Formats: sequence, structure tokens, C-alpha cells
Amino acid sequence: MNKKISLGLALSIATIACTVTFIITSFFSLQNFNKKVVDVKEKAEKYQQLESIDTYVRENFLHEIDEEKLGYGILKGYISGLDDKYSQYLTPAEYQDMLADDSGKIVGLGITVSEDASGYLTIASIMVNSPVSQSVLEIGDIIVAVDGKDVLEMGVDDAIASISGTAGSDVEITIRRDGKDIPLKFTRQTIEITSVTSRMLDDYIGYIKISSFRGNTPEQFHSELERLTMNGAKALIIDLRNNGGGLLSSLEKCIDPLLPEGVIAIEKYKDEHTETLIYSDESELNIPMTVIVNGKTASAAELFAVSLRDFKNSAIVGEQTYGKGVIQVTKPFDDGSAVALTIAEYQTTVSECFDGTGITPDYITVQSNDEIDTTDYQLDKAFEVTIEKLSEN
Repeated sequence: MNKKISLGLALSIATIACTVTFIITSFFSLQNFNKKVVDVKEKAEKYQQLESIDTYVRENFLHEIDEEKLGYGILKGYISGLDDKYSQYLTPAEYQDMLADDSGKIVGLGITVSEDASGYLTIASIMVNSPVSQSVLEIGDIIVAVDGKDVLEMGVDDAIASISGTAGSDVEITIRRDGKDIPLKFTRQTIEITSVTSRMLDDYIGYIKISSFRGNTPEQFHSELERLTMNGAKALIIDLRNNGGGLLSSLEKCIDPLLPEGVIAIEKYKDEHTETLIYSDESELNIPMTVIVNGKTASAAELFAVSLRDFKNSAIVGEQTYGKGVIQVTKPFDDGSAVALTIAEYQTTVSECFDGTGITPDYITVQSNDEIDTTDYQLDKAFEVTIEKLSEN
């Protein structure tokens, strides 16, 4: 039997429903408002505390305050407070250095330096194709001045930035060796960083070493891969030891010709939604591949290794990898600075995310710590495994 209600009763029920809805909505809105009030109050207290610290420091600090460094330090402290080892605030100079490093091309003299105990710069390495590679400069030389300005007065950051400069311009550095100061003049150049090298291990097995994934890595990788296959390589050993990662876009371009068509890896965000991270087209290199890793194999390099294992049944040889499976995006600001922030984690569509755990090799092989024993046991094992795979084909 159908039941009916009067119009008046219907209106009464509707009124009650609206009232209940209003009360519930008001309750949650009030809760949300109260939470925001607490947050604002807490923030206000922190800002007030920061102001108190600033006042105290300015009244009592013995030395002169570098306002720019102080400001950047405060911003760095905020990101540091996230307690995430991969997120960071970058000063304008640091951000430009990161962009240059990511591109695979740097401008300068092709030297790396470190600050010594006295505050000067010690030359730690000299690139083979650098403007100074054929000069009198030696590893261990101490840079005491740049363009006539003392490094101690300039500060380490400004001194390093002054050495970099622009391509085609000249720079004078004064080095100290055996107590003697020697002024030297050089012309800065744009230097391409080599991140991929290769060679044939025998008539059938090619070896490729990828040291990082930079903007120019795919071009180098494809060139070396073509050279090896043209020289008769029927199998590959890909060495990712000490590869700390780099650009995931470069990784995708390198690994694409090796894998079958389809979604290879995904990224997962805070709200649990996922997006395609690595996709491979229909081209695929159908030869056996073995990967070598160690404890310094991280991030994009780990994803490269596990992708080959998941989709090509490639063996992994070496040691447990580092375990970085999260993505950072870089947000630039108008003043030239930037924030690199962790926003997602990633994994292949076959395996779990390896962040914090790393990748366990199929053949755990540890290198010798004996300085006299220079045998590359991990490469030897990879060669052995690759020979076995070749014999099965």
C-alpha cells in the first residue's frame, strides 16, 4: 500500500532536515575555524620568537651580519624543518649550479675545489677536456685569489662563482704552491660533461658505464649503444655503480630503446593518485643485459636497474643499492632562488617502491678492500652471468 504525507508535514520535515544540516555544517566549520585560529596563533608565536632572536642577535653578535646570507639561512631552515633529506632551499647561485649540472654542460675552468682549513680553495680534480688540463695547474694547488681579490675576503661562494663566469671571458687565479704565489690567466669555456663511456669486453659482450643521468646523457648513451652493436655486441653489461641518479626524463630516454612497449614506472602522490612516469615505445633491443650496482647506486639509476630486471629479466650483480625512490620538483622564485620539494614516490608497475630499502642484487658480489687486489669482482661476475645468458640463446 502506498503511503502519502501531507504538504504541511513534508515542509516540516524539510525544515528539520535543513536545520540539522545547518547545525552539522556549522559544527565542522567551527572546528575548522578553531583549527585555523590555533595554526595562526602558533605561527604568530614563532614569528614573534624569530623577531626576538633577531633583536637579541643584532644587539649582541660580535661580528658583522651578512644580511643576504642571514635571509637565505632562514629560508633554508624552514625547508630543513621538514626533516626530509631530499628537499632543499637553493640560493640563486646554488640553483644555477644545479641547472648547469643537470644540463651536462658547465662553464668555467673545469676544476672542482674544496675549502681547506685556512678558508682558501684547494683544487680537488681537473677535467680531462678542461681549459686548464694542459696547464701547470695541479691537484692540490691552493687558490688564494681570483682576479686579484683575496679568497678569504670574497668568501668561498663568491670566489667559486667568480671562477665560473661566462664562456669566452678571461679569469686570473692565483695559486699557492710550496709557499709561492703564482698568478695564472685562463679563458673560460663551456665544457660538456661525459656521463657515458663504453668498450667491448670481448667479441660479443659490450660494456656501458653510466655515471649519472644529465640532460646530455641520452645522446651519449644512444651513440655508445649504437657503436657497440655495430661492433658486434650480442649482449650488454650496464654499469651503474656510483651513479647517484639525476633527471628521470633522461633515464626514460636512455631506457626506452631497451624495453618493450608499455608503462614501465608510475609515480604516486600524497592523495594516492598515480601518474605514468616512464613509458616505452614499441622499439626494443632483444639481447641479454646484465646490470652492476653498489651502495652508491641511487634514484634514477636504481629505477633503471629494476626496470631492466622487471621487463627484460636482466640479472643485477653487486651490492644492495642506496634506496631513493622519491621525486623532487623544483619551484623557482622571482629572486632566482628555488625550492626542491619531495612530492611523490615511484616504482615500476611490477615491483614495490624501493625507497628506504634499496634493491637487492640477484648475485651479491662485494669488492675487495685490499689496495693490492685490484680485481673487479663485480664486473667479473657480471661477465660470467652474461656469458651464461648468451649460451642459453
